[in-house]
Amino acid sequence: MATDYIRLNNMRFYAYHGLFPEEKKLGQRFELDLEIACDLSSAGQNDNIETSIDYAHVYSIVRSCVEGEKFNLLEALAEHIAKTVQQNWKVNRLKLKIRKSSPPISGDLNNVEIEINRSYE
Repeated sequence: MATDYIRLNNMRFYAYHGLFPEEKKLGQRFELDLEIACDLSSAGQNDNIETSIDYAHVYSIVRSCVEGEKFNLLEALAEHIAKTVQQNWKVNRLKLKIRKSSPPISGDLNNVEIEINRSYE
């Protein structure tokens, strides 16, 4: 079985996730990188989107997850996205990074990031 990858990098959304009331009220920018390991050989051979994973549909699903339900933790948001993607397509493995660009941390940093890796083989 082939292991191929679809990657959607640096997706940006404005949402209201976080532990603190100001995060839930004011919101902030989130950036996500999603890597899906799957078998794309059929799509490559027959040039048919029906046998592949439609990037636009993946983006739409991720956007709905991020901009929909509110989560306290990035970890919970990541699990929700991973589960939703896995329910929609035949995914062997998935890697998801979520960055919060304005974390409520007193200090000088660009962002905080979590990464999850899930295997469905």
